[in-house]
Amino acid sequence: MIMADNLQGAPELALEWHRAGRGAALATVVQTWGSAPRRVGAQMVVSGDGQLEGSVSGGCVEGAVMLEAMESLETGKGTLLEFGVSDGDAFAVGLACGGTIKVLVEPVGTVLAEDVLADLVAARAARKAVAYVCDAETGGGKLTFEGLDDRFRMDRSGVEEDGRFVAIHNPPLRLVVVGAVHIAQALVPMARIAGFDPIIVDPRSAFGSEARFPGEVILDQWPDEAMEQVGLDARTALVLLTHDPKLDDPALHIALKSPAFYIGALGSTRTHGKRVERLDEAGFSESDIGRIHGPIGLDIGAASPSEIAVSIMGEMLRVLRKGA
Repeated sequence: MIMADNLQGAPELALEWHRAGRGAALATVVQTWGSAPRRVGAQMVVSGDGQLEGSVSGGCVEGAVMLEAMESLETGKGTLLEFGVSDGDAFAVGLACGGTIKVLVEPVGTVLAEDVLADLVAARAARKAVAYVCDAETGGGKLTFEGLDDRFRMDRSGVEEDGRFVAIHNPPLRLVVVGAVHIAQALVPMARIAGFDPIIVDPRSAFGSEARFPGEVILDQWPDEAMEQVGLDARTALVLLTHDPKLDDPALHIALKSPAFYIGALGSTRTHGKRVERLDEAGFSESDIGRIHGPIGLDIGAASPSEIAVSIMGEMLRVLRKGA
């Protein structure tokens, strides 16, 4: 299975530094008001020897958090910090106005248990959606993989009514594009801007070339082989752009048995009707086939490849966030 290469973050560093004997404290934004520089769930990690990685405020209060984190490593206690970010400081990091943030600092080993952190790191590496749930003021929590459906779907960490803080750790979003055509050339950079890791699949070397998709992951395999290698999970969208049943259908056969959150296929209503007939003959149920968005994209009157890419991107995000 192809893993994303951007999973090294605050939890991973915290575990690494703690096990190396340097000490580590994890600082997490648990609440914000106004135009706070970072969203709830943003994290930074501080070592016992004064190294920090990550950000909780875009640079406004990192120094103060680092000092508090190093003190927490000495006392072995968690602490909840509150900061008001001034308009001037906010403007310096690119915001129009300031806000207020609360940051929970948890020293690893004494408050944030090493085994809980290790399990969190393992879940992230395995692309499993997981939530860390703890007391919003003192820290020290546990992991859960179930419930909290709305928070998982919206990537929304936050404080529950009962005072528990829920930190959502979703796998990075991925977009698998079958067919390295003109639409894909517009869609891939849009997807990357929106936070997706694109993977392009096309056995036709003239299409899936480095010159057409510089710096992107390109698999020159048949789509069914590529789908098995990639692994379609609940944080993956699949977009089929070839118009060719020899390429699209094998990918669909795997995708419809997967939890991929979005499956879209290019083609007219007539083309999609024939696609439905083939899948029906292959034994797929009406509900399975109904998962396919075809013709693909929102109906915005798109004409050019770039406009079609916009419509696809919009539909993907609607399904991701609204489930429809």
